[in-house]
Parts: sequence; C-alpha cells; structure tokens
Amino acid sequence: MRQRALRFRHAGAWLAAAFIAPVPAAAAALKATVITLADDPRMERSRLERAYLGHPGGPLADGLQVALDEAQFELEAAGVEVALGSAEAASVEAARAAAVAAEKGGAAVLLTDLPAEWTLAVADAVKLPVLNLSDASDRLRQQDCRGRLFHLIPSERMRSDALAQTLVSRKWSKLLLLVGSSPQDATRAATAQASIKRYGLQLVGSKPFKLSADPRERDLANPLLLTAGSSYDAVWVVDSDGEFARTLPYRTVLPRPVVGDGGLVALAWHAQFERYGAPQVSRRFAKAAKRPMTAQDWAAWMAGKALTAAAIAVPKGPNAAWAQALAKASLDGSKGTGLSFRAWDGQLRQPMLLSDGQGVISQAPAEGILHPRNVLDTLGADAPEKLCQAAR
Repeated sequence: MRQRALRFRHAGAWLAAAFIAPVPAAAAALKATVITLADDPRMERSRLERAYLGHPGGPLADGLQVALDEAQFELEAAGVEVALGSAEAASVEAARAAAVAAEKGGAAVLLTDLPAEWTLAVADAVKLPVLNLSDASDRLRQQDCRGRLFHLIPSERMRSDALAQTLVSRKWSKLLLLVGSSPQDATRAATAQASIKRYGLQLVGSKPFKLSADPRERDLANPLLLTAGSSYDAVWVVDSDGEFARTLPYRTVLPRPVVGDGGLVALAWHAQFERYGAPQVSRRFAKAAKRPMTAQDWAAWMAGKALTAAAIAVPKGPNAAWAQALAKASLDGSKGTGLSFRAWDGQLRQPMLLSDGQGVISQAPAEGILHPRNVLDTLGADAPEKLCQAAR
C-alpha cells in the first residue's frame, strides 16, 4: 500500500508540474500568398483531358500543399509555420491589387501562377520576393527581370538547351524546324535557334504550320508536305498549343525522330522518373491530388520546399531575413543534385528530363557537356549572357 501511495504521489506531482509549466509561445509564421488566374483556360476540362505533354495537369496549389505537409515535422521542430493564403485575379489590375492586399495583410512572399505581364505587375507592386511557378518566358529572366523575382519553372532557353544537348550527344546534327503561327511560337522558335547555334547544330530549313478549319489552308498542317524536300536527322517542332505537335511523330516523310513540343520533350519533371527518390515524390503527390505529377506541379512543390527552407533557416523572421534565406537556399528536388537560385536572373538551376510521354529517356546536362563552375549553368542563359540589370 505504501508503494502504491508513493506512486500516486509522484503521478500527482507530475500532473501538477504539467499544469503549471509555461505554455510554449505560438510558432512564428512565414505568410505566403499564391495568386492564380481566375477562370484559367488551361484548367478547362477538355484541355486537361488531352494531357498535352509539358502543359499543366491541374491546380498548382496541389504541389504546394504536398510540400508543406511533408515538411510539417521539420517546421514544428523549428517552432515555425508556413501560412499559405490564396487569391484569384481576372485581370492584370486585379493581380496587382491582390499583391498589394497580401503585402498589407502581412505576407512575406508571393507566389504567382500568372502570365508574364501579370507576374511583372505583381513584382512591381510590392517589395516582397515573388516566386514564379509557371511562366517560362525568357524575358522574365533577361531584359524584363526584377531583383526580387525568382523562377521555379525552367525557362524556355533551358528547355531548348536541354534538347540541343541531347541532339548533340546522339549526333543528330541536321534539323528541320516547324513553327506554329502564334506570336508565342515565333518567340520560342527564336530561342530554339539560339540553342541550335550555341551547340553547333545545323538548321537545314524552317517552315511554318497552321491548324485551320478552312479547307483552303489544310495543307499548312500536312506533315508529309511540311517534312518533304529536305534531308534532316530530326524534326524540331515549336507548338505552344500542343495539338499539332502531338500528331507529328511517325508522320514525317523521312523516318526521323521528332523533338520540341512533340516526340521528345524537355521537362522539369515526369511522373515516370525513377531515380533519386523521384518515384516516392510522384507517389505521394498522386495519392494527395489523384492525378500524375507534372512539371508545373513539381515547380509548385519546389516552391513549398523553398518556403520551408527559408522558414527553418530564420525561425523568428523578420520578412527581410526570410527573403535573404530564400535567395540562398539549397534545395533537394529529387533530381540527384542540390538546386539553387542563380544570382544573375533568379532562375532555379536544375537538371532537365527528356521524355516521350511514356517515360524518361535521358537527362540534361548531357554527358560530356562541361562548364567551368556549375554544369547546370549550361542550361539557360549563363552569367556572361545575362541581360538582367536588376540588383539582387
């Protein structure tokens, strides 16, 4: 009986101590707001069902949430949290207003899934770091860059450099370029030609194509007519819409591979990547979002990891310290090497995956490609090529 009484006495003392122990202070919160496009045409059901390679597969909030859920234990251990808010914008003015409202509401970081002009409006409206999740325009990294603008999605130049390196490694040196009719296609074709020149490939011809319901214009999208009359090792197709490009493989006059926006495509991510823990990442995402992980989802997932890294590096803030930690973060993207933001353009340097849609065929930088400092800087505009004049 005496031993039982002693045990109860000790238990009572423990309970009393628990009740009088100081309550832990509330965790410091790094507030972030993601601004998305209202009525986003990329999210239309018919568009998602087609699953064009290289296009979004669903809302990017899915990838962000998966990353923050994975980091919950680390965040709790550091005594900090990432509070994620959201806003939709139906116009560039609305995007600007949403950014200002988020800054006034205490946000330390903004994330954008917006067109280039809208992203620039957001970056100019606030004094916060802005993470671009989805726009690959090179001008956001070059002449129209901003000092606090960071890019998780690879640039167009990174994608075209990855393709050019792959072609060089396979000795497919003579290329036929097919270009769509949109202004975006014209810009991206110029980027492709810069990569072709950078890696010493030969452009044997360039032809425009056009998808049209007009019977008089149907020859403008006839693969046999477009690919006749030239000798080439591969056909490079630039089709931002994706509808023509997906029909081109196996329909060329010569039995040659197709690359670019159809056939072999350079991506930030593919759900069938099978190295460096990638299957586990894709599996966790698919379980949470009920769909395969796309390149844009990976970029959003990386943004969540970047926010987590900044919050843990500086658990007490303030906003300025979080911003500095974000710029200096070294991140694990399950691609086999540490990833970091380039000082000269805010781009996240990263390997690229080359996929035909069924699996990952190869990676870039290709074997044998060299660089004096970081081989990842062979993808995209290197420091000597920079046009960005913004201070970082």
